[in-house]
Amino acid sequence: MASGNKTQISEFLLLGLSEEPALQSLIFGLFLFMYLITVIGNLLIILAVCSDRHLHTPMYFFLSNLSFVDISFTSSIIPKMLWNIQTQSKVITYEGCIIQVYFYLLFAALDDFLLTVMAYDRFVAICHPLRYTVIINPQLCALLVLGSWIVSALFPLLHSLMVLRLSFCSDLEIHHFFCEITWLIRLACSDPFLNNMAVYLGSGILGGAPLAGILYSYSKIVSSICGISSAQGKYKAFSTCASHLSVVSLFYCSALGVYLSFTATYSSHTSAMVSVMYTVVTPMLNPFIYSLRNKDIKRALKRFFGMEMFNCP
Repeated sequence: MASGNKTQISEFLLLGLSEEPALQSLIFGLFLFMYLITVIGNLLIILAVCSDRHLHTPMYFFLSNLSFVDISFTSSIIPKMLWNIQTQSKVITYEGCIIQVYFYLLFAALDDFLLTVMAYDRFVAICHPLRYTVIINPQLCALLVLGSWIVSALFPLLHSLMVLRLSFCSDLEIHHFFCEITWLIRLACSDPFLNNMAVYLGSGILGGAPLAGILYSYSKIVSSICGISSAQGKYKAFSTCASHLSVVSLFYCSALGVYLSFTATYSSHTSAMVSVMYTVVTPMLNPFIYSLRNKDIKRALKRFFGMEMFNCP
């Protein structure tokens, strides 16, 4: 491959989490287990919401969309990683890498927007309970989800097209377990200034704006909860937000850790390890966070499997 000639690039090398041969079987087993738990757990959430008419509400509509996005998010990364470990190959094609960048950024942005939409839903439910069904109507729910998809689809498209303009040299090793956008930019021989600016601006706008919306919603929620006179009323109001707040904290803390480790230490190992938190661990934990303390979800699943298994004539 000639230096600086991007047209001759056919593949990159994903070095993964570790190059130690002895650890590959352990990594494969661990990530396969987490991936299966993620897919099964989120599918159960979708199944519960779709099968029980009592869960056909805006909150559970957004939750089922979040579960679908979580499955898609991990599926854009983990299967390729597992395939490379199983075949003892580190190769990902140039086209495959660009496609992975697109879908990874697409579902990461969707996660961000859906968490913001769910925060707004909780804000209206607690701060304006009497107007909830009027404000959060089916048309608005559909528009919020559709708008999230449209904006999230345009954001990675810009980055993917900008990566295509970069030239790469002979060093095509990505010190990560997937094609992470900042690592691709780091490998470029051509001037990456515009790409870096797009990453920083995109992260600031698509990360900062939703986070600001979430913080604003919860500031109003906390204010409303403090105004409730009874302790039981405060607990009931807070319990409706606890699961969502836990997921938001986990997602933003891990995602922030990735970019802080990238900008501060430039440690490939640190960045890759922290990335595991929000690409694998967070989507895996979301179904547990939303279902363990949610009686409606557990009741819907018991009713569904009870009909299927025990109510047969």
